[in-house]
Amino acid sequence: MRDDEAQFRDFVGVQLEPLRGLAYLTCGDWQTGEDAVLTVLARLYARWRHIDNPLAYARTAVVRAAIDETRRPWWRRKESAGDALPDRPLPGDGTGEVDERLRIRAALLHLPARQRAVVVLRFLEGLSVQQTAEAMGCPEGTVKAYTSRGLDGLRRILGTDFSIETHTEGHYEVRSG
Repeated sequence: MRDDEAQFRDFVGVQLEPLRGLAYLTCGDWQTGEDAVLTVLARLYARWRHIDNPLAYARTAVVRAAIDETRRPWWRRKESAGDALPDRPLPGDGTGEVDERLRIRAALLHLPARQRAVVVLRFLEGLSVQQTAEAMGCPEGTVKAYTSRGLDGLRRILGTDFSIETHTEGHYEVRSG
């Protein structure tokens, strides 16, 4: 096996799950997100030797592919009554944290695709404004505007006491309710 192939396999082994998570949070569907990631990895493999920063390339391509997938007409569907989530977890229920994550996920799905992608990249992936702008292929001012609008949208959906606190190395804490 050539060195390039071994490096690519190592990269995929480490980055597959984070890229799948990024695609899922961007488009809101596991299968669509996985399709986007696999398409990007196939393109990345063909260009592996020529790319200086494969992680940045992969993130950018995954976000763009996931957004493109949500624009396809067959993707749109009506939300069923079963998709609705309760407003608050039950008192004394140990699944409160999971319920809160599901509420945030559902709220993210109500944001337009590009706003959702910016919020995910900035707060869940821990990228800076500049890195997010590079990944999205847009000016930093657009990232700032989408961040503001996205957080306003989440506050409107989740309540005014919603906040995201970022910590070092991409760790975050979401508070609502």
